[in-house]
Amino acid sequence: MCARPAMRAMVEASRAEAGCLVYSYAEDVRVPGLIHVKELWTDQVGLDAHFATDHLQAWRASWPALGLRQRDLQVYEVGAPRAT
Repeated sequence: MCARPAMRAMVEASRAEAGCLVYSYAEDVRVPGLIHVKELWTDQVGLDAHFATDHLQAWRASWPALGLRQRDLQVYEVGAPRAT
């Protein structure tokens, strides 16, 4: 079973949430099948609300059928962007 349709639905639903600035998936170019998730939220309240959504619960419930086995969630607090 291909994960892309479920991932697309997750991206669309998440991007529609209050407080979501960025939500995307990308496959690692060196490790086939490794998917990186990039999220940017306006605040912790928005992220907490995201964790409680029905679409996130449905996404997580679909993992066994999609062959998704593990995750490594890391949350960072960042300041304002700066020029490089």
